[in-house]
This record gives sequence, C-alpha cells and structure tokens, in this order.
Amino acid sequence: MIATLPDLLRLVVVPVFAWAALRDVRTRRLPNRLWPPLYLFGALLLLWEAVSLWPFAGFDGRIFLVRAAISLLFVAPLGYAFWYLGAFGGADAKAMIALAILFPTFPAYDLAGVTLPLVDTQLGVFSLTILTNTVLLGLAYPVGLAALNLVRGETSRLMFFARPVATDSLPDRHGRLFEAPDGPTRGGLDLDALRMYLRWRGLTLADLRSDPDGRRHPDSVGETFDPTDGGTHVGPRTDGGRAVDDAPTDGGRAVDDAPSDGERAVGAGTVDAADRELDDPWAAERFLDDIDHGAYGTDAATLREGLDVVAREDRVLVSPGMPFVVPMAVGLVVSLTFGDALFALLGALGLV
Repeated sequence: MIATLPDLLRLVVVPVFAWAALRDVRTRRLPNRLWPPLYLFGALLLLWEAVSLWPFAGFDGRIFLVRAAISLLFVAPLGYAFWYLGAFGGADAKAMIALAILFPTFPAYDLAGVTLPLVDTQLGVFSLTILTNTVLLGLAYPVGLAALNLVRGETSRLMFFARPVATDSLPDRHGRLFEAPDGPTRGGLDLDALRMYLRWRGLTLADLRSDPDGRRHPDSVGETFDPTDGGTHVGPRTDGGRAVDDAPTDGGRAVDDAPSDGERAVGAGTVDAADRELDDPWAAERFLDDIDHGAYGTDAATLREGLDVVAREDRVLVSPGMPFVVPMAVGLVVSLTFGDALFALLGALGLV
C-alpha cells in the first residue's frame, strides 16, 4: 500500500497552501473563508482515524491519542499565542491551527521502495515538525536579504532587516519603513497604513511629494474617502495607475482597533517649531479618528514621521517582511518528503 486513505487525502492541502503562499506574497491578504473547510476536513480525517483505532486499547491507539492531544492542545494554541503576541498575522495563526488539525501524526508514503518522510521523530507529532521546519526556513530569509544587499553594495548594520528602494515604488510594496526623519528606526510606518492614508485623502504618492509643505497643513485636507484596508489589490491605486476592482479580503492581516484619544501616543518623536504652529500636521489625528478601525498599530507620531520621510526622500529603507505562510507552505513540502530537519541536525550532532 502506498499510504492509508486518510494520509493520501491529506495531500490535497499541499496545492491549497501553495496557492495561499503565492497570494500572500502578492497581496499580503488571505480570505477568511479559506480556513473553515480545512478545519472541517482535518477534523473528519482525525475522526476517521480515531474510529479505526477505537477503543484505543493497544499501543497504536494510545500513542495516537497522545500525539493528537499534543497537536491540538499545544501546537494549535501556540499559533493563537504567536498571533496574540504580535509574532504572527491573523492568517499565519489560522494556517498553523489548520496544520495542527490536519497533521497530528506522521503520515507515511511508500514510493519505489522508499518510505517518506525520510526522517521521523521520537515524539511523532507531524504538525510540530512542520512548525520547526518552517522556523528554520524563516531564519534563512534575513540571510538571503543580507546577501542581496551585499550584491548591491549595501553593507549597513540593517542589511539583515531592510533594503533601500525608490520612494516612488512604495505604493506597490509591502512591509515597513525603517526610516524616520532623524535616522533609521525599526518602528517605522507600515506601508499598508501609508496606502490607507493616501486613499483617505484621495491622493497619489506623487501628489503628496509634489507639494509636501502644502499637503502637510491640516487645512489642505478636504473631502475624504474610504481608506480600504491598505492592500495593494483593492481600492484606488496610490501610484497614479488605474483603480483596482477586486473585493478586499480580511484574512491575511489583523487590523488593530483604533486606540482612543487617551491611549494614542501623540508625543512620541521630535516636535519641531513648524509642528507647534499646526494643530494636526498631515491631519494625522483626524485620519486616525475618522477611520472605523486601526491602521496596523500606527499612531499619529509614526504616521507624521513616515510622511515626512516619503515626502522628501527619493530612496528609503524598507523592511519587506516575509509572510509566514510562505515558509509554512515550503516547510509542509519539506516535512512530507525529507521529514524533520531539526531532528536530523541534532542526530548528526549526536544530541538525540
């Protein structure tokens, strides 16, 4: 037998995750409707295997229960915890929960006399193997970014985190500014929040850059518009191109609730003399008060500093980030074929 029927059916999720990874790279958004069918599918397969092992009297039945319990009660909540702590986006957490339900135990596929995955683990919780492989692949991303910067002659201390790009290209990019008016920063403006602001004002980035002093004055804001969720695939283009008609999706990013006036940090950063003459430079406070949800944790000070940078600089440092679903999809394929890379490494070092 090549594999059990439940294990064969589990392979259906591989192209699903491949599609999710490609869409996440392109839009940083995944639809919420993607996950419930995967949860249901995984639960049915899990029930199928549980019924076949009932009443769990032998070793196979008991070890199945232990592994399923670890996957469902540890790995799945871990995805939620990472999202809660801000390490994951909403879609990343949902994808991890889906894998915990779909792959609680190691599958086995016999191909031409070879059994895949090649490297099993003593614990035998396959979702945990997918997670560790995903983390290892994710760690390779900053190394690759640094190599790309080296090829381009960039050797700053931020070469593992960000790269310089043309400011005019920001409307089509994802990530976060690594610059503030007084120098590099890791807490810069989210580019989705920048697109939200531009759509709210009905401007393109070129409009804003053509008259930064005029646009900075809050009285220059007239009629305002729907800011959308800041995705590149929804709403009006902010680079002067045609409007995009795709309906927005809300699964890929978690949009924080907008903080109240008492909670929002207004005094962060340097306030210069020009700011003192304006009640609300760039109408940042008005924007955050006007939208019906948050702007990815952006406060007024961060928005103002980011706008000051993109309005006047021709090149800026941007951290492109990596959607966790991408290494997760690759990690799934690696896990199904090679197996547990961390366990293999520790075995080679004689630690397991």
